[in-house]
Amino acid sequence: MASVSFSNIEKSFGATKVIHDLDLSIADGELMVLVGPSGCGKTTVLRMVAGLEQITKGKLTIGGKVANDVSPKDRDIAMVFQNYALYPHMTVAENIGFALKLKRLPKAEIRKRVDEVTELLGLAELLKQRPGQLSGGQRQRVAMGRAIVRDPKVFLFDEPLSNLDAKLRVAMRAEIKALHQRLKTTTVYVTHDQVEAMTMADRIVVMHDGRIEQIGTPLALYDRPGNLFVAQFIGSPAMNVVNGIVRRAGGGAYVEAEGGVRWPLAGGAGADGQAVSYGVRPEHLTLAPAGTGVPGEVIVVEPTGAETELVIRVGASQVILRMHGRARVEHDEKVALAVDPATVHIFDQASGQRLAA
Repeated sequence: MASVSFSNIEKSFGATKVIHDLDLSIADGELMVLVGPSGCGKTTVLRMVAGLEQITKGKLTIGGKVANDVSPKDRDIAMVFQNYALYPHMTVAENIGFALKLKRLPKAEIRKRVDEVTELLGLAELLKQRPGQLSGGQRQRVAMGRAIVRDPKVFLFDEPLSNLDAKLRVAMRAEIKALHQRLKTTTVYVTHDQVEAMTMADRIVVMHDGRIEQIGTPLALYDRPGNLFVAQFIGSPAMNVVNGIVRRAGGGAYVEAEGGVRWPLAGGAGADGQAVSYGVRPEHLTLAPAGTGVPGEVIVVEPTGAETELVIRVGASQVILRMHGRARVEHDEKVALAVDPATVHIFDQASGQRLAA
């Protein structure tokens, strides 16, 4: 196992800079998830760790040693790809043991290590089958087994679950997290799915346009997003955001949105007259008694079983309310929304940065 550290890393393709001044330290044994929209640079970061992309500027260390000019085969890193990258003509056992065969380990040692890994991953009954005979989840397990059997210093995962169906993705991310807790190998995991990031990571790096927006534990990013981008990226459904002006009078405060809608505000976030973005998560909105709260009109009712999501028009904006159980409201019904000011997030409208209360 080993720590991984990026110091002022930059990466350019010709005249186009895609990674800007990346500073990041991943602790020995940590599961770090890089998350962000497509094209944000997260896979490029992973490929630089693997040695598949040259670093334009800065220093990369693995296990305390500078790795900028170390060839990929000498970095002691194992990578699991989105498309599995299995050899179709080889059996499961041959695929998993191939890297050990290249190292010219004794056949008995290869067989022992392959048996241990396939037992760990529930593949023991599939050793003689070829990839074409396996399901997507089984193929992904084989790809993971091929990485695990090498006992590397660092695991790299590049969106490994994106080709699986929704049910299998949930099961596989639980398996990967359980494996990490058992093996304690330093892991860098790339995904665009923020639910994957939230459920799996020790810490999350949120990236945007080749820059780190925020680093923190999943719940720290959820509870205190540092800017509007992180606030709207972390959480599902996304945070409701309404633009307005802070109004303070008579000891009270609210944000006045278009159409004169008043959203309650607590603390000292935002100066009187300041243009802000008012954020509140769907689960922090509730229905209030008629004649109270923030007035709105139900546009869509979306039952999902245990929960119900309501799309509500409030003034010139639309917000989502998520509630447990079944909603006793109908399309076009007038409702009122209650907001606990303690759950509200306020961001400067111009910079997008969080405003301290």
